[in-house]
Amino acid sequence: MAGEGAGALLAAGASDGTTDGPPVPQYKLWADPLQLSAAFAPLEALMRERIIYIDGAMGTMIQRYKLEEEDFRDAERVPSVENPAFRGITYDEVVDAYYEQLEGLYDGGVDMLLVETIFDTLNAKAAVFALEKFFGDKGVRLPVFISGTIVDNSGRTLSGQTNEAFWNSVSHAKPMAIGLNCALGASDMKQYIANLSACADCFVFCYPNAGLPNAMGGYDQKGVEMAEEVRPFFEEGLVNAVGGCCGTTPEHIAAIRAVASTFPPRATHPVEPLLRISGLEPFNYTPDASNMRRTFIKIGERCNVAGSIAFKKAIIDGDFDTALGIALKQVQQGADVLDINMDDGLIEGVPAMTKFVNLCISGGRCWADYRTNGGCQVWDCRVRSLGP
Repeated sequence: MAGEGAGALLAAGASDGTTDGPPVPQYKLWADPLQLSAAFAPLEALMRERIIYIDGAMGTMIQRYKLEEEDFRDAERVPSVENPAFRGITYDEVVDAYYEQLEGLYDGGVDMLLVETIFDTLNAKAAVFALEKFFGDKGVRLPVFISGTIVDNSGRTLSGQTNEAFWNSVSHAKPMAIGLNCALGASDMKQYIANLSACADCFVFCYPNAGLPNAMGGYDQKGVEMAEEVRPFFEEGLVNAVGGCCGTTPEHIAAIRAVASTFPPRATHPVEPLLRISGLEPFNYTPDASNMRRTFIKIGERCNVAGSIAFKKAIIDGDFDTALGIALKQVQQGADVLDINMDDGLIEGVPAMTKFVNLCISGGRCWADYRTNGGCQVWDCRVRSLGP
């Protein structure tokens, strides 16, 4: 919620002599400079009072029309399997598309906004960027819910993030609620909602599918069956809002509501103000004031054209396999974070940075090696410069 959670980093100041390194950073709570819309207070009060309901069924029932992929998007914009660095659309284009949608929704009088079914966190970040720009332009903030999608029992989104890593990636947006929807039935989704409930300091919601699809792509789970699968979410106090996604109908929503109405909502809780970043995994930095040298963050600096002759030569020569190998070696040797810098007069910084980062996070050799490297905990590319 606005005004809650970890905020801006204050100046560290000089060491007071109580540690063998720099002092532990001090934090202050973030304060929202924008006016909150009239919907904030009543919606927040309602979610503290009872579990509310998300009628995702009315949207997903469009599946009955048997629409194909081409009905939803331009097939030419799908990334190429043969070229993992290829993207059919730029980040800025996605931001512009979200902004245009926001203009229509705002003019239509919406009370809150839901960014949902997020398979790729970069899309969610583009939506968040558009939201922040739009709110700043209008001088008012609307309530925002953000919902990721865990695609299977690996516990990851389609782009490879765990749900806590997803939360770390979007928590700066200070959504009113964070949740999960689609892909899984309630029984499979529960463990991931429990994890999200533990790490998030805002409201939590979910709207799972009516079980898993049958051989024909349909859903057989009845409303009362789904309601019983969702019951443990309420018994354990995991959610503030609940609903149904694929395969659900008004019957499912009514059955879920009948069960949920007998339970109180999840109680929100603060989280420790730490540096929380993520690649595929979350990285929550917990400094030890008694021994800062033991808990320093290990930053891999070799993907830096100003600091590595081998990396610079690989980028100039267009040898991205070698460049990825340099990145991977640092991760294997224990780097928590990778610093990537393409700032050099002989390099077109923006396209080089774009291609390299796309390869790092795509299904190429580096991705495969990372996923099978048991000793690696974090893959996080921090962009220091996009070129001259």
